[in-house]
Amino acid sequence: MSSTVRLRQLEALAAVVEYGSMTRGAQALGVSQPAVSRLLSDLGDSLGFQLLDRRDGRLVATQETRMLMPDIRRLLDMVDQLTEVSRNITEKKAGHLRIACLPGFATSHLPEVVAGFLADRPGVSITIEPDRPERILEWMIGEQYDFGITDGFEGHPAVEREQVAIRSVCIFPEGSPLAARDIITPRDLAGQPLIHTRRDSSFFRDLSEAFLSQEVEIRGIVETRQFTAACELACHGIGASVVSELDAVRYVGRGLDFRPFAPAVPHHLSLVRPILRKPSMIALEFIEQFTASLAPFAMTDKG
Repeated sequence: MSSTVRLRQLEALAAVVEYGSMTRGAQALGVSQPAVSRLLSDLGDSLGFQLLDRRDGRLVATQETRMLMPDIRRLLDMVDQLTEVSRNITEKKAGHLRIACLPGFATSHLPEVVAGFLADRPGVSITIEPDRPERILEWMIGEQYDFGITDGFEGHPAVEREQVAIRSVCIFPEGSPLAARDIITPRDLAGQPLIHTRRDSSFFRDLSEAFLSQEVEIRGIVETRQFTAACELACHGIGASVVSELDAVRYVGRGLDFRPFAPAVPHHLSLVRPILRKPSMIALEFIEQFTASLAPFAMTDKG
């Protein structure tokens, strides 16, 4: 073999063997007949044997070429498959995405976004792993996941963050006297049993300051990490709570009602990803779509 075999030469050989003609093979490849002739001449020189014989007015593969054809066809099929996969990736139609999130997101807001994202991307698959914020941070530092949804994130040099302040609302069982109010304040909740987040969370600290500003004591009845759990508990008439509006809206009509809460106590959501791991186009597109899904619930300058 005197020189490197080129892919185009193999494509030319396969086309001519299939059609039995230089002219028809050239038409199938979209090139001129002389171009195909040159490709085959160079390939024959490289391989060191005759590629084609003429029989009854047709070009047919020699014995040596027939021995090569199964491997050539497999190679060309692999190239076609690689081209298709590359096209899907470029068009953001294929790939795998690993998402780490707070447990509440795995059953509330995230599934709807994932469903919309996958609707026109049949080649994309997604792994969703819910866990506590500390674990999500470890995964981001270790570059084990493409994207994370967490809160209480204070920053890390190996993690890139976009923070979104989500409006909080006061939730309560349907039929509660609180429904008569347009806005709920800590004074409105004085003496009321309250479902709240863990006392070591940044959200609870902010909520406590809001109550303290109006000289109201929080009367805690249930402490839970997840807003979705607080919504479920409120639906069962256990008490009121202050949670992210993102979670509250999913329980309207299921035994729950809510009103804006003042003073504003936003839920600071952190969208994170590893800095040193270059994100795929699929990951970037999903992050963009997920961020856009938060816009209706995000705090504005006006609150």
